[in-house]
Amino acid sequence: MSSKFIISDYIDKLMALAEYDKLEDGSFAGRIPKCKGVISFSSTLKECQIELRSTLEDWILVGIKLGHSLPIVGKINLNKKPVHDTVGTM
Repeated sequence: MSSKFIISDYIDKLMALAEYDKLEDGSFAGRIPKCKGVISFSSTLKECQIELRSTLEDWILVGIKLGHSLPIVGKINLNKKPVHDTVGTM
């Protein structure tokens, strides 16, 4: 896969897996089953989607920082160790 926006594509693919429920009080709950703990609650579906995306972004950043295993989505695997090329002298 050759993408210019790997993180954006990753987030979009995970957001496509989101599940939403309308609660008894008329508010909404959203979650992404592949991402344990990524959940949001809001009074409208649109606000719930926005909050869920924000929560997902934070979850990914914390996961990368702490070295947690992140789900592989499509062909995007953020768990790979970075490869550092040597920089020649100028």
